[in-house]
Amino acid sequence: MRSVVLLATLLTCGSVLAGPNDVVRAYPAQRVAPNVHVIHGPQGVPSVENQSFMNNPAWVVTQDGVVVIDPGSSVQAGRMVVAQMKKSTNKPVTHVFNTHVHGDHWLGNQAILEAWPRAKLIGHPEMIRKAHDGAAAFWIQVMSEMTRGYTDGTRAEIPTIEAADGQDFRIGGKTFRIHGSTDGHSKTDLMIEMLEDRIVFTGDNVLNRQVMNLADGTFKGVMRETGRALALDARLYIPGHGKTGDRTLVEEQKAWFDTLMAEVRRLYDAGMSDFEMKPTVAEKLKAFSHWAEWETNPGRQISLAVLEIEQE
Repeated sequence: MRSVVLLATLLTCGSVLAGPNDVVRAYPAQRVAPNVHVIHGPQGVPSVENQSFMNNPAWVVTQDGVVVIDPGSSVQAGRMVVAQMKKSTNKPVTHVFNTHVHGDHWLGNQAILEAWPRAKLIGHPEMIRKAHDGAAAFWIQVMSEMTRGYTDGTRAEIPTIEAADGQDFRIGGKTFRIHGSTDGHSKTDLMIEMLEDRIVFTGDNVLNRQVMNLADGTFKGVMRETGRALALDARLYIPGHGKTGDRTLVEEQKAWFDTLMAEVRRLYDAGMSDFEMKPTVAEKLKAFSHWAEWETNPGRQISLAVLEIEQE
């Protein structure tokens, strides 16, 4: 009986006992285009259940090596991504792009450098600045707290190479064009366009059927970046969260933002406050009620939209 109690205790406390040598459970990679692979992580927030993993790590196999986009949320998640990459190629990782400062996208850098110490880490100048100014430590703490210690042992490996808006990186016979912004989802955002393949890695400026958390961004800025993504007229869009797809997923996000902003503006002009608007706006958006984070993020977006209208 004592051993049964001990086993039950170990099972229920597994996340607390997890240590720096652990690896997130395996998620399969999907080949979405020739030499382009994506692991579509579960949608939601970091948790004990998902072991902090909830973004879309991607990689491109080039002539010279592998280019990674957003290797995940912790060293444990990054090690899972490394293991999946090695199933698709034996080439080394040469470059890593981090799309923005939110740690669920880039704290996996540590695992990349464990496997390939010469890999170059690239990010938005504001992402690099904010990471050094405290965002890195903040996100390490957030991941640990939300997973009850599972991600402990993660170390922030901050990019050292800045990527400017409009800059082209020629890597292994491919052109990676940068579309950077300072007023989008996190104010530190990159979208990365593969010119020859007409593929866009949107980061969190575009999500697929997920209500965006805009706590660090601007409503109008994300609307502008959504339009910018559409204007690129890519064949394939790889979002920060949610499934890869064609321009339809971007058009759906545009429809969400257009509908919400128009309704908020109408109700604001009628004299309503943000909390009074929520039921009416939610009814207008009910076609999107199956989206991830529907229960938590619309109210926050309404408040931000009102604030930005008041600043006009």
